[in-house]
Amino acid sequence: MKKTVLIMTWIVLASLLLAACAGPGGGETQPSQATATSPAAEPTEAPGSTEAAGEAGALPDLAGREVTVAVENAYPPFNYIDEASGEAVGWDYDAVREICNRLNCTPVFQEAAWDGIFPAMAAGEFDMLADGVTYTEERDKEIDFSIPYVTVGQVLLVRADETATVDEMKADETKLVGTQIGTTNEIVALEHFTQARVQSFEDFGAPVQAVLSGDIDAVVIDNISALGFMGANEGQLKVIGQLTSDEQLAFGFPPGSELIEPVNAALESMIADGSLEEMNREWGLVQD
Repeated sequence: MKKTVLIMTWIVLASLLLAACAGPGGGETQPSQATATSPAAEPTEAPGSTEAAGEAGALPDLAGREVTVAVENAYPPFNYIDEASGEAVGWDYDAVREICNRLNCTPVFQEAAWDGIFPAMAAGEFDMLADGVTYTEERDKEIDFSIPYVTVGQVLLVRADETATVDEMKADETKLVGTQIGTTNEIVALEHFTQARVQSFEDFGAPVQAVLSGDIDAVVIDNISALGFMGANEGQLKVIGQLTSDEQLAFGFPPGSELIEPVNAALESMIADGSLEEMNREWGLVQD
């Protein structure tokens, strides 16, 4: 009896050992460590692909895709027509071309009026908006935005011979200010001056000319663009004070655009290698 029990015990143990060695797929054994790491099991890759895939921060490849970019061509230093050459130039042109250089895309710049640009973007009439656009929560409900590329403030731009301070300008009911319709500048202007004293124009070139001709007394404008207009009208304009200091500029996109993540990745790479800082300084977006 004890012999029979002993034999049965060995049979059960042998069965358990065999079951433990069997794989999960119908008794097939799993590859041994040597088999799993053998050269024959390694995937083959095109030359250089391993290095590219492993490179930290590798950027998306848009395969030469055309990207339509809306600009005003009336907002220096972001975008404007150079009088000497007749060429469209500015920070927007340089920045978007560098972004597309990194992403393998082709920018196609299209001139568009500021008035109505947000509904046009929301409807997908353009792939991207590059026009010194300030991010706001209200605008974010209509279109999508990239990460910011610079922080700006709003100032009062006046004739070079103006003697009034910002506070004196606010207090003097005879002083008129201009700005661009539908901008955060217009909002700020109406916060600091009565509606009767604020004149809104289709683009910033018009109120700047109105200041130079004496029709109005000041322009509420971003500090960067103020410097741009001062450079274009050397010795005729100056800034007398700042009204805000914390507005972030970003690129705009139609809601849910697949371009947002690639553009953000390119901007982050430009921040990391210092090229965005260099470009911002070259065009006067930041000062030493």
